[in-house]
Amino acid sequence: MKRIILLVYLLIYCGFLSGVQAQSKKLTMEDAILGQWGKFYPESLSMLNWQADSNTYTYVDNNELFAANKGDDAEMILSLTQMNEVLKTNSLDTLKRFPHFSWVDVASIQFYDKNDLLQYNLEKKEIVMQLHYNKKAENKDFCEENKHIAYTIENNLFISGLDGKETAVTNSQDKNIVNGQFVSRNEYGIDGGIFWSPKGGQLAFYRKDESKVSTFPLVDINTRVGKLREIKYPMAGMDSEVVSLGVYNLNTKATSWIQPDDFGSDQYLTNISWGLAGKYIYIQVLNRATDHMKMNKYEAATGKFVKTLFEEKDDRWVEPQHKLIFLKNKDNQFIYQTNSLDGYNHLYLYNTEGKLIKQLTKGDWDVTKVLGFDKAEKNLFYMSTEVSPLERHAYKVNLKSGKRNRLTSSEGYHNVQVSADGKYMLDNYSSLNVPRIINLSDTKGKVIKQLVKAENKLADYNLGEISLGKIKAADDSTDLYYRMVKPANFDPTKKYPVVVYVYGGPHAQMVTNRWLGGTRLWEEYMAQNGYLMFILDNRGSSNRGKEFEAVIHRKCGQAEMADQMKGIDFLRTLPYADMDRVGVHGWSYGGFMTISLITNYPDVFKVAVAGGPVIDWKWYEVMYGERYMDTPQENPEGYAKASLINKAKDLKGKLLIIQGAVDKTVVWQNSLNFIRECIKNNVQVDYFPYPRAEHNVRGRDRIHLKQKVSNYFDDYLK
Repeated sequence: MKRIILLVYLLIYCGFLSGVQAQSKKLTMEDAILGQWGKFYPESLSMLNWQADSNTYTYVDNNELFAANKGDDAEMILSLTQMNEVLKTNSLDTLKRFPHFSWVDVASIQFYDKNDLLQYNLEKKEIVMQLHYNKKAENKDFCEENKHIAYTIENNLFISGLDGKETAVTNSQDKNIVNGQFVSRNEYGIDGGIFWSPKGGQLAFYRKDESKVSTFPLVDINTRVGKLREIKYPMAGMDSEVVSLGVYNLNTKATSWIQPDDFGSDQYLTNISWGLAGKYIYIQVLNRATDHMKMNKYEAATGKFVKTLFEEKDDRWVEPQHKLIFLKNKDNQFIYQTNSLDGYNHLYLYNTEGKLIKQLTKGDWDVTKVLGFDKAEKNLFYMSTEVSPLERHAYKVNLKSGKRNRLTSSEGYHNVQVSADGKYMLDNYSSLNVPRIINLSDTKGKVIKQLVKAENKLADYNLGEISLGKIKAADDSTDLYYRMVKPANFDPTKKYPVVVYVYGGPHAQMVTNRWLGGTRLWEEYMAQNGYLMFILDNRGSSNRGKEFEAVIHRKCGQAEMADQMKGIDFLRTLPYADMDRVGVHGWSYGGFMTISLITNYPDVFKVAVAGGPVIDWKWYEVMYGERYMDTPQENPEGYAKASLINKAKDLKGKLLIIQGAVDKTVVWQNSLNFIRECIKNNVQVDYFPYPRAEHNVRGRDRIHLKQKVSNYFDDYLK
């Protein structure tokens, strides 16, 4: 009997010991930085998509393309080996891995191979299109309707067709004149500079004149003797670029010019949208002060102004972000998105004369993405924050009745792809404790088949507990959401040093109900080394409506700091948070916030690491800085209050500033001036440049960066 009891005891003990050992692994820095997107990345389906306009979905696994219809088992329809055999036959270089591709139709895929654009037909097992283009080409944009590709070489725009002939659309000798590239530093929804007409007979393109824009010097150390590399950088309150829109006719070889003069030449031309017939172009013209937008309609052939459909005004800012989405069955109607009408980003149905037909969505939440229509265009599919600011869910709204239906029910952050006919959807989601689930569902919300249920690849690692919660903002009414990571092997009777990770600026949300709560594994690395990590989305960050974000207008840093200090107040209520050992770390806007916090609250924050920080908004670019701060001439008090130059003398704790030496976003002038001010005031500060890094430190160099950050907290906060 004793032997049996002893055996049972040993089995239980061994099981317990095995469980403890299974969760005893520690992350290395390489694990934390590269592993997040590598060995720890939850199982998924690579290149998952719908097969053109069919109800068949496809994905790539082990260099093989699979397809499945509805609930059927997937079958391999093309392998890399098969594709390479065809490429060899056509005297083309073979591929080492299955290429990223798009479906042209249900039988053909399209992909780039060096300086060829290829279309491969799976039924014929042959290359059905080979479009060769200049090896110097950048910003490529292919038009299926006319089988031409547009691209830029340096500052000019070109077109090539199947005949291999290259046509110069522009021939600007002056390097200050740039054609076919993005303008306005990619702000206001601008993501490119080439816009094919729906039928392919015309090509619209941006032209920017940077003649009056100041240059900023960067030094390239890769040459035998360092080489000067100058970039155009329009700083707040200074001369900016002048933008116009050209429309090139492929038949006549002539270019017409659209040159809106609603606000003079100092303005933004945003969200270029073609009407479906190709006769008209719609431009959201925004004044430089960004408080007045006109939705204008122009004749493409002549550049002639037709009419202003409607206008938007806001004393803070107007921020057009989305192109018009035209209905194919009613080409005189389009979907328009804005947060200027009722304070949240919602969908509106307009006609091309500017008449509002209907507001399609309404509520204290944001539409975050439009997914498309069903085949009859009776219903529109979209994603929103209606359930919670931390989650994303799919909905459909009937354009006639306005009735809305929620399509995703599981808690979490969903990413949905709707089939062309609007009957099915691929639902890819995660939540705090769910690594990933991918379901094939119908658009009534019924799950047809589970395609992926990912395992937790971190199950064997001793990680800190992650929790999501909310506190009140400094206005005592607004909810703010936080993420907290407790130290591994947490002991509530102990006190732990705290590191606040902060971004805090517009167009970013750090806290979400996705896998690990959006945690970066570096936070878990720090938790394994005894730190309590705290991340708070203050007012001024995104996806919470216009008022939540606009609180920063003309006074960047002020409301954000007040909210972060409410986070500090919350931490003070936790008996295990050592409030004598509080650090802060952030990058870019977060770098600005980091130095703001340690200099404005020197008795709270003892150690700080700031990366790529804005030091004074007068040294930041026009398009972002003036939107939130106006110009230095218009808002001298706001610029002075936000400036960290005068705060250098107030630094008491340990501060490390990290800077990419060829940063084109937050130029070196910012951090170097702060260092100079510290020297003038005999204030000690630490500084570390990454010689070849731009605004972010990427690749394996990032392991070095995060080790540098971690070591700094270990040295001065523990």
